Amino acid sequence: MLSKTCVETFFTKQMQTYLPHLSVDCVVFGFHDSDLKLLLTKWKHMNIWALPGGYVGRRESLDDAAHRVLRHRTGLRHVHLRQFHTFGTLNRREGSSRKLWDGLGVRAPRDAWPLHRVVSIGYYALVDFSRVRPKADYVSDACTWYPLRDRPMLAFDHDAMVEHALAALRESLDSPTASATLMPESFTMPELQRLHEAILGKPLDRRNFQKRMLERGVLERLPYRRTGGAHRAPFLYRFHSRLRRAGL
Repeated sequence: MLSKTCVETFFTKQMQTYLPHLSVDCVVFGFHDSDLKLLLTKWKHMNIWALPGGYVGRRESLDDAAHRVLRHRTGLRHVHLRQFHTFGTLNRREGSSRKLWDGLGVRAPRDAWPLHRVVSIGYYALVDFSRVRPKADYVSDACTWYPLRDRPMLAFDHDAMVEHALAALRESLDSPTASATLMPESFTMPELQRLHEAILGKPLDRRNFQKRMLERGVLERLPYRRTGGAHRAPFLYRFHSRLRRAGL
């Protein structure tokens, strides 16, 4: 356990760097093995999971704060990032913040600013699963992917954040940018359909889906097929490069 003097110095320095009571939390979506994935962090020394997040610096914008959090957690500098909701109920972090600091060996005084109300700006991020290198930080001992529907219960109101982010992502599917960001460089039509099904949470008709995707004019069919399967090899596709650039 840190001494009282060390604790007071720690919180004073933190308050000089960050705005008290204002944070960003990031719902990071990836797609792998036909499943929508969620990047989560585990609190150090405790079996408590949460979304990647952090306080907003005194000299940075909200978007810059979210990009900083994602860069530290994923190793990526250019991320498709969208603000989707603000979370500010009166008791949204009551009790949970003290557990976090106690687990770190920091006995925070009752009036310490991180223990009180925090308003959080929610962002969702879409990333290429294969490019992410998850990294823990000083308040966590794990940062890893979980299937969206098989995730553990999350701290604070982070489960509500995930549902809000998923609803916003579903609304964005009419634009091909989200799909272009989550899919690898080349893919088959069934793989693209499985992404949409994972996001929407329901099966889609194969023929109608393919017809709708091709009519949009956003896909380019490649001159070769996916090999190695037991059935007739499907053609490979890719999104036009301008769409992938637009997602960043």
